[in-house]
Amino acid sequence: MTAPRFFRAGDGARLAYRDEGEGLPVLALAGLTRTGLDFDYLAPHLAGLRLIRPDYRGRGGSDWTGAETYTVPQEAQDALALLDHLGVERAAVLGTSRGGIIGMFLAATARDRLLGLCLNDVGPVLQRQGLERIFDYVGRNPAARSIEDMARRLPAALPDFTGIPPGRWLDEARHHYIETPEGLRINYDPALRGAFLAAFAGPEVDLWPLFEAAQGLPLALIRGANSDLLAQETAREMQRRRPDMILAEVPGRGHIPFLDEPEALAAIRAWLSLMG
Repeated sequence: MTAPRFFRAGDGARLAYRDEGEGLPVLALAGLTRTGLDFDYLAPHLAGLRLIRPDYRGRGGSDWTGAETYTVPQEAQDALALLDHLGVERAAVLGTSRGGIIGMFLAATARDRLLGLCLNDVGPVLQRQGLERIFDYVGRNPAARSIEDMARRLPAALPDFTGIPPGRWLDEARHHYIETPEGLRINYDPALRGAFLAAFAGPEVDLWPLFEAAQGLPLALIRGANSDLLAQETAREMQRRRPDMILAEVPGRGHIPFLDEPEALAAIRAWLSLMG
C-alpha cells in the first residue's frame, strides 16, 4: 500500500493524498465517509495512468477541521488545491457517491479543469431510502470489537451485495475502521454526522443543473443493480439527457460497486479511451 503524502489547503489544513503512476491524470474522489483507499481494488487495473486519491478533510489521514467545513463546495475547493499543488492543469474525475457530487459541482464551477467525469452509483436524484441508511451509521462507531468481527458482520449489514468472498469483506473492514483496545473506531471525524444531518434536514437541492454542466465532457455512469441510492429511473433519465453517456450496471452490487467488477472496468476503460 502506497504511503500517503500531504499538502496544505488554502486555510492551512493538512490534507492527505496518494499519487501513483504516470500518464493521464485521474482524480479519484471517494464517498462521504470513505478515503482514497476505496480505489485500492481499481488501482491495479489502471496501468499507464496517474491515479490521484485525496482523503477529504476530516477523513483518513487528513486534519479534522469541523463540521462546518465538511461541505461539497469546500471539498471541491480542496480537490482543485491538490491539483494546483501537483501542477496538474486538467484531470479526469472519477467520483464515487459523494465524490460524484463533487465531480458534478466541479463541472459547473471549474469545467476548464476537467477532462471527463465518471460517476460511481450517484446522480442528480438521491433516493431517500439510501440517505436514511447513511443517516443510521454516519459518525457512529460500530459494535464490532475487531476487524475480523466486523468482516463477519458486513454480509448481513449489506444484503444488497452478493457473491462477495470473505477476503473482500476483510479488506473493507480494514479500509474503514481502526482497531483499538476499546473496540473498532471509524477512521473519520465523528462531527461529519452533524454536517450530514444539516444537509439531510435542509431544503431539497436540484442537482440536475450540475449534471447538465458536464455537457461536452466524456461521461460515464456505473450503477449497482441493487443500489438504494441511485434509482434505475434516474439512470435512465441521465442516459436520455446524455445519449453518449457510457452506462454500466453491476449485478450483485448495492451502493457502492467496488469498481473492479468486469462491468465497471469495461465502462471505465471505455470512458478513459475517449480522453486518449
